[in-house]
Formats: sequence, structure tokens, C-alpha cells
Amino acid sequence: MKSQDESSAHPSYRGWRSLRADVNGANIAAGVTAGLWYAFGAIPIQLEAAASFHLTPEAASSWFFIIWFTGAVSSILFTLRYRQPLAITWTIPGLVFLATVSDRYTLPEIAGASLVAGIMILILGFLGIGARLMRWLPLPIVMGMFAGSILGYATGIFEELGAQPWVVGAAIVGYLGARGLGRTWLPPVGGAVVLGLAAAALAGQVHPEAVRWSPPLVAPLVPAFDPGSLLAVSVPLVVMAIGIGNVQGLGMLVNQGYRPPTNLLTTVVGINSIINAVFGGHPSTVARNGVAILAGDDAGPRDQRYVANLIASLFALLLALSAMTASALLEVLPISLVASLAGLAILSVLMDALQKTVVSDLRLGAFFALVIAASPLTILGIGSAFWALVGGFLVSLWLERTALAQTLRAG
Repeated sequence: MKSQDESSAHPSYRGWRSLRADVNGANIAAGVTAGLWYAFGAIPIQLEAAASFHLTPEAASSWFFIIWFTGAVSSILFTLRYRQPLAITWTIPGLVFLATVSDRYTLPEIAGASLVAGIMILILGFLGIGARLMRWLPLPIVMGMFAGSILGYATGIFEELGAQPWVVGAAIVGYLGARGLGRTWLPPVGGAVVLGLAAAALAGQVHPEAVRWSPPLVAPLVPAFDPGSLLAVSVPLVVMAIGIGNVQGLGMLVNQGYRPPTNLLTTVVGINSIINAVFGGHPSTVARNGVAILAGDDAGPRDQRYVANLIASLFALLLALSAMTASALLEVLPISLVASLAGLAILSVLMDALQKTVVSDLRLGAFFALVIAASPLTILGIGSAFWALVGGFLVSLWLERTALAQTLRAG
């Protein structure tokens, strides 16, 4: 029997003339929309994470550049070869998770944990067992752990609202207004950015003079290895990159009729993750939010949707080249606005995670994973995310054994 990679849709070697012919209004709109999501949905989360680690502008630039650059280059190469919207970026859940442990581990220790996570992903890809990870870690429990880890970002929106009611209130109104309009050209976080920035500018809290474009600074970081961080950080990062990103992103592609090269993609995600860690970045993944935009019916005919990913990847490349400017935004915008935008940006992901947590046959185990992850629990120096996976699985093994066995067999 052929492997999945061998039986994937054969790479297309059509030339640039065919590429031009495949461009249409629908895939352009989808590509721009995904690019806006990358900018407005991801950058605020990055800024908030950089602030939580107290990064210097130079360290933030290296981090920003490498994760956008490796994702953009690999996305373009895969998309041109396979003529599929194979979007590779970096794990937003992983970044949000890392921000939650920034008070317990140093940046070199986070880099060490990310490097180990990249090696683990690479091994999974080489062995062809990347997708099997979810057989051992059922999705509802994983999503419960994820939801609990990021819940504080959502509640933090309203903490910031108390501190800056005018600015944060405007961002919330912009988010809800854009969501109510339901226009593909105006993502909800884009609406939040527009109104939030306008309110901050009127309040005299925006300082654009601090922004001057300069080439990104890229510097390697010497990782440090802490046994506690390897369990508390590396394992959750692998789960988030493979279980949340790859499994859902590739599942969306399969659902749309594509046959992505799963094992090869997992291997490249591992390679990207290792490169990212060397320069202070965190793991790569298949962009599940990006794929949802780029591979859906609104992106035009199925065999032409790859163009949308090329456009979105060019946005990502531009963000990489603007990494130094992006890090300077930490000095330009009020922290309350950045924090509220980060919270708003993860709301849809949080709602999806909560739905997968409670609407399942493993509700009790998944719920225990959620509340454990949301707690400050630390045992043996290992953070709550790891114990959320352990605790959720054990609860399901004890009280939801039949459903757990069915889930594992189905996986």
C-alpha cells in the first residue's frame, strides 16, 4: 500500500502562465483576508507575548522575523509544488501558552524547550506517526487544556477595560461591529484595531514617531535546558503544533477534497521549529485559521485556491521583513490596547476550543483538563498544562472509559 505522501495528489509542474490564469477575484480576496488575519490577528498576540517576556526590541525582532520567514518560504515552496493552499506559519496556541509560562521560565529555557519540541515533531514526521499522536491524546482533552491555558487572555480584556475604558471599549465595539457586518474584507480583529487605534490616537496615546523601518535583526540564541520545562513546555508545544494545528488544518484540507502530503508537512514543520528555536522563535505548524480562510468555498474554484495562499504568504514575508518595526510597536501603542487586541484575537479560537471541550463524549475529562490548565498548579516544577493532559486523561479513563476507548479506536 502506498504511503499517504506517495498517494497524495501529484505535484503540479504547471508554469507561471498557468499561475497567472488561475488568479481570480475570489482567491485574491481570500489571500488578502488571510494576510489581514496574520497582521491583525497574530501580531497583537506576538506583541503581548514579547511584553510578557520583557524582550528587547532586538530580541523581539529576531523572534518575529524567523517565525514569519520560515513559514512564508515553506508555504510558497509547498504551494507551488503541490498547487494546494498548504499554509505553514507558527502555532498561535503555542505562543499564547508560552506567554502564560513567561513568569516561570527564562527565554533561553523557552528556546531550549522549543528546540526539543521541534526535534520531537521532526521524529514524528520521519516515523510517519504525526497524526497518530491524537490517538494517545484525544482532541477534547487537548482542547480543554488549550482553552484553560488561554482563558486568562479573554478575561484580561475586561481588566484592561477598567484601566482604559475609552480605548479598550472602542476596540471591543470595533470587534463586535466587524463581526456583525460579516464582511470578508474586514476581519473582526481588523475592526478592533481600527477603532482602538483611533481612540488611542484621540487620547494622545499613540506615538508613531517611534516607528522607523530598518532591516530586521536576526541573532541566534543559546538555549538552556531545564528538565521541568521540557515536560511542562515541550510536550504541550508538540500537542499544540501537531494536535491543534496540523490535525485540524490538514483535516480541513482533506474535507475540501485535497490530499496533502501529511508526513512531509510534519517533517518540514519540525525543521522550521528547530530553526525558529535557534533564533529565539517558537514552533511552526500548519495554519488552521489560515487554511480555514484559504481552502474554503469562498476562495474560488478548488484547483485555484492555492493562489490565495501565495498571496497570504507574501503578506507573511512582508511581516518578516518588517520585524524591527513590529517590535517598535511595543513603544508606540498603549499596553492596554495591545493586551485587549490579543484577547480579542483569540476569542474565536477560544470559543472553538470550548465547544470541542463540552460537546464531546469526554466532557468530564475535557472539563477537568480545562480547569487544571486555568489554575496556577505546579507540581515538581512542572506547570499546569502538562498536568491538565494527565489529569483529563485519567478522569476519562476512570469515569468515561467506554467513550475513551471508542475515541482511541476511532483515532
